[in-house]
Amino acid sequence: MRIRNLCRWTLFFLSGLSLNAASEPALKSVSRADLCVTEGTIEELPGDRLSVNVPKMRAYLNASTPQNIEARFTYLGSTGNEAKLGSGELRRQFGLKLRAQDACNLVYAMWRIEPESRLVVSVKSNPGQHSSAQCGNRGYRNIKPSHSKPVPIPRSGSAHTLRAEMNGAEMKVFADGSLVWQGSVGVEALGFEGPVGIRSDNAHLQIELRTGQPLQAKAGAGCRSSEEESE
Repeated sequence: MRIRNLCRWTLFFLSGLSLNAASEPALKSVSRADLCVTEGTIEELPGDRLSVNVPKMRAYLNASTPQNIEARFTYLGSTGNEAKLGSGELRRQFGLKLRAQDACNLVYAMWRIEPESRLVVSVKSNPGQHSSAQCGNRGYRNIKPSHSKPVPIPRSGSAHTLRAEMNGAEMKVFADGSLVWQGSVGVEALGFEGPVGIRSDNAHLQIELRTGQPLQAKAGAGCRSSEEESE
């Protein structure tokens, strides 16, 4: 009887593991060739790893995928020659872009590293405007979460994971495997049609980037100029 019950519990446990595995999003590695870099540079490292060591980096995936993106990154400190944001603030940060229609209309999940370590989700919305020359740094709105928790403080040489996913207007952000932000970004963001991407400011990074499947090239898509994408 004990053996029979043990077998039943073992099968139940294994079934639960299978269900959990099935519910995990399937992610595919992103290489440098899959990215359209619109500002700064991204160097390619062995094993589809990416290296960023410029004050400003902006890139998006030249593909159509679900709104699900994960970056496993090693933070290596400052880039040295630092650049201020359009607001005049000097900030070190790395983040993910979702529904990135253009430089004026998209959703950000930014891990601010310095001067204060925290996770900020914001929507940048400028209807009718599409280039940085038109909208600059206007249209940002930080979103208040329904659930949040502090993020770790990245130290030079430390490894971290940042993942963001959107299901309609609902968004979840995970840092080092822990849910750190959850909430609705509002119906306004559903009007944006665009890919996922990455952004950094003044942060020296090595990144392993993964996105949801399928990884299909956008028909007729091409890189937009850095002038259009600078903010």
